[in-house]
Amino acid sequence: MAFDLIVKNAKLGEPSASGVLTDIGVRDGRIAALQPGLEGAEETIDAGGRLVSPGLIESHIHLDKSRILDRCTPSPNRGRDHMKRVSAVKPGFTVEDIHRRASATLESCILHGATHMRTHVEVDPNVGLRGFEAMQQLATDYRWAIDLELCVFAQEGWSDVPEADANVVEGLKQGAKVVGGAPAYDTNHATQINRIFELAREFDVDVDIHLDVGLDPSEMDIHLVCELTDRYGWGGRVAVGHGTKYSCLPPAELAVLGKRLAGAGVTVTVLPATDLFVMGRERDHNVIRGVTDANALMAHGVNCCISTNNVLNPFTPFGDGALLRIANLYANVVQRGMAEELEACFAMMTHRPARLMGLRDYGIAVGNPADLVVWDATTPADAVATVAPALYGFKRGRRTFTRAVAEMHRP
Repeated sequence: MAFDLIVKNAKLGEPSASGVLTDIGVRDGRIAALQPGLEGAEETIDAGGRLVSPGLIESHIHLDKSRILDRCTPSPNRGRDHMKRVSAVKPGFTVEDIHRRASATLESCILHGATHMRTHVEVDPNVGLRGFEAMQQLATDYRWAIDLELCVFAQEGWSDVPEADANVVEGLKQGAKVVGGAPAYDTNHATQINRIFELAREFDVDVDIHLDVGLDPSEMDIHLVCELTDRYGWGGRVAVGHGTKYSCLPPAELAVLGKRLAGAGVTVTVLPATDLFVMGRERDHNVIRGVTDANALMAHGVNCCISTNNVLNPFTPFGDGALLRIANLYANVVQRGMAEELEACFAMMTHRPARLMGLRDYGIAVGNPADLVVWDATTPADAVATVAPALYGFKRGRRTFTRAVAEMHRP
């Protein structure tokens, strides 16, 4: 047979696609042909004119502390002690427990179209390297369906916690490809940020920092991050997650920040589910949203991504692994509904995080890995607007899931 797999009558969601239907021929896990009328395959799937995209990319998620609501409830009465609640139960985490919970979350993400993921892994003294060990095993166990990249970091303080520093270093020695941090929970923001960049250079890894969480933009750490990105020559290898303070900037100031971010090569990842739940809880009316308008930043050349962040824990007591649902939520919050704006949202789950993660062979093109998703939609904008279900998923040409199209049973 000429091909191992043919996906027929596909409407490609690639930026260069013309909208006409084509067939995708796959051989040895890679795309071997893109043209109508392909024949001769061990497996043939008819997309029926539906959108076929490259697999989604979850670029910022916390598998290790997902699904802990059974032992750690959200803060009642609009409380804000999310960190304290999670910190209290982390000593009870075991490698087996983390692996079990993370597996369930990872499978949900796979079933909703994710084929690549960067997960942050906490190595604070109260959990040690147990989460990191579990994530390493998870990456091996699920390689058939998803490529999992680990970002090691200290969540609860670093600059005055020698054991936290030692754990981050050990994680990097054991192969973590990204180093992160959470300066807002440190006694000295600048000390932690500088240490992150020092380790990034020492181990030649990327940087992904939880940054500028809050609603007061008068004090922001992004300026130091941009400065260090320039100094170390790390442009294109640095991301910041959340950035809720940027949502409080007037357009002229956001434009200035956008140009600085674009010039330095710093990516911004918006995390709408968590930020909507956590921000503005001190207010009893006119509750602020705290979700940065990534579309506005992209207009100034910034690379931006959308991701899930937390699933079923006190920071975000919701989640089904559907990144497309997060994109739809984001579009509602920042009030972006034009087709081109929704297409940009789709790109923030596909090609833009691929750029962040250095995936040079990502996308639907001959020679690239056949990481594909068939959606019950016709365009990327349609998929975001309708939260379209993923019908088929393929990782390196192997089918990873199937979801039946809903059928109406009329009388």
